[in-house]
Amino acid sequence: MSRDLEWVSALAHPYPPVMPYASGYIAVDGGHTLYWETCGNPQGRPALFLHGGPGGGCSVNNRRLFDPQRYRVVLFDQRGCGRSRPHAGAEPAGALRANTTPYLVSDMEVLRRALGIDRWLLVGGSWGATLALAYAQAHPERVSAMILRGVFTARQSELRWLYQGGASLLHPEAWERFNALIPERERSDLVAAYHARLTDGVCNAVEDDAAFLRAARAWCAWEDALMTFLPHCDSSVTTAANADDASVLALARIEAHYMGNNAFLEEGQLISNAHRMSYIPGVIIQGCSDRITPAATAIELHRAWPHADLHIVADAGHASSEPGILQRLIAATDAFARE
Repeated sequence: MSRDLEWVSALAHPYPPVMPYASGYIAVDGGHTLYWETCGNPQGRPALFLHGGPGGGCSVNNRRLFDPQRYRVVLFDQRGCGRSRPHAGAEPAGALRANTTPYLVSDMEVLRRALGIDRWLLVGGSWGATLALAYAQAHPERVSAMILRGVFTARQSELRWLYQGGASLLHPEAWERFNALIPERERSDLVAAYHARLTDGVCNAVEDDAAFLRAARAWCAWEDALMTFLPHCDSSVTTAANADDASVLALARIEAHYMGNNAFLEEGQLISNAHRMSYIPGVIIQGCSDRITPAATAIELHRAWPHADLHIVADAGHASSEPGILQRLIAATDAFARE
């Protein structure tokens, strides 16, 4: 079904802050314990919000994308980050063990069953979109609809753009700072080089807390430089500039862990398997000037998943907090709530 969101996009705004009506911890395999919470209307349409990173954790603003009168919103902190344990900021070896995309997909199913939900709307941006696609293709019968923003599918071309070439041409000064921490002989694989400096006992990385933190902040600062098209636009994603040390370490360690392993996906898997979710309705929201996940990937996904509506937002980048992106996200959740 086609959804014309133009008429509501100019009026859409974040819903007021809302507190969870239930929360807790749930043990999953591999020695992890996940934090979860639900807010809104216990009888409302079930929706699962998937945070970015990987390793970013949920924030209070994520709840504000949904009408609390119409939605039963579920949020959880993925393995190794946020309030889940073990935390990669303090215990990298434990937090990265049994931490892969298939495990996260399994965690979503454990949580769904525990909360007694039959089918839910998935909402995710960037890495959250990646995880939504992986889950929907594994369990299409459990997905009522999807809203994706800043689509990332972890293909080699996307990883090269972000960590090897492409984006470096747009922000050469930030790229030089990203490279500066790494000896020239290791710069052919920056993800591997950073991974070695972010985790204990890998590639003889210096086991020094200050060295770990320098590497983590440098890793996150590169993403921060690309995050938003608009100046002075705060992002809901954890950034090197405004986050505590543990959050920055968790984000950088988990991202390097996933990016260095192609997000534990087969090359092109999320595009080639889009037929598995062909009947699921969806909305794809993409910033025209997104420098982290360029629009080409969203366009390719739309071709493979024509049942979704694609909205390219002019004058917008990657951050969900940019006005054009935020308006489209809330317009989309409102449209599905009316259905």
